[in-house]
Amino acid sequence: MLENILTEQACEQLRTLVLHAETILCVCHRSPDGDAIGSVLGWSACLRLMGKEPQMIVPDQYPDFLQWLPDTEKIIRYDKHREGCDWTIQHADLIFCLDFNTISRTGDMTEALQKSTAKKVLIDHHLDPDVDAVLSISRPKASSTCELVFRLAWQLGLFPQADKHFAVPVYCGMMTDTGGFTFNSTDPDIFFIIGQLLTKHINKDKIYRNVYHNYSENRIRLMGYVMYEKLVYDAPRHAAYFTLSRDDLKRFHFIKGDAEGLVNIPQQIKGLKLSISLREDTEKENLVWVSLRSVDDFPCNEVAARFFNGGGHLNASGGRLECSLDEAVRITQQAIAAFEDQLK
Repeated sequence: MLENILTEQACEQLRTLVLHAETILCVCHRSPDGDAIGSVLGWSACLRLMGKEPQMIVPDQYPDFLQWLPDTEKIIRYDKHREGCDWTIQHADLIFCLDFNTISRTGDMTEALQKSTAKKVLIDHHLDPDVDAVLSISRPKASSTCELVFRLAWQLGLFPQADKHFAVPVYCGMMTDTGGFTFNSTDPDIFFIIGQLLTKHINKDKIYRNVYHNYSENRIRLMGYVMYEKLVYDAPRHAAYFTLSRDDLKRFHFIKGDAEGLVNIPQQIKGLKLSISLREDTEKENLVWVSLRSVDDFPCNEVAARFFNGGGHLNASGGRLECSLDEAVRITQQAIAAFEDQLK
């Protein structure tokens, strides 16, 4: 049986906030991943079970391999409907902030959310939350925000009524944020949750295929190109990195999501401790997106914070650099050298 994640007082506060709200929004961070989209969809399904009709707004495009999830057609993209979204945010009573620890991670939505007088509830699993929320449900040790959404549904007594509109996105978010349950997923409760989600007759194998076996030919060729041509392997330090330039992305007809998971592949090298991806933004000059993955107790989140203006989890982190790709490579080499003792 799962332990409650809220005190009785906090649980009642959450119920009261939902009960008295007329306009409820669920929002997530920019460049939404599986956990962000899954938690928005899953928590919205919970709110509907509580008699509400929440609106879902995301900052920008999310990967094609997530667009099959139930109810994605109800999601509104801020970058496509800015004026209407601004109005909705301005007139909302209650905003659920899902899968981000600071408002700035919502990108172009940041200003509108900061100006909003709506009460905010944070549901997130990242470190050091600073969202000005009336209720902060922050559990950095959780595998994913979707895990927290499940735990809330369980504690609120909503799970028996839930169907695939809840179970599929929640399972998908937990799966993607743990790399198919290969990291940050040793807590036995995670597998209890999976077992419960399976009672809703979800097809976990199909969910896996829809996410990980749903790429274009161009993505597969990009993957081969990166591993053969671009991968730099620092064997003595058990580290690897690769770059994706704007020209590379154009050559392989890059679409949102095509770079997803590439940073995980070098981890298949025996003894590798740290993998870093450096990807040029497709539109903005001198902007490089950084993804980091590590194994065991090597803290890639410390590397992200110290060198890449980012952060995240022990074994999965991200950041960004406002510089050229060549400069980003130099910074990456400095980062690997600085953590040499721990990598060896």
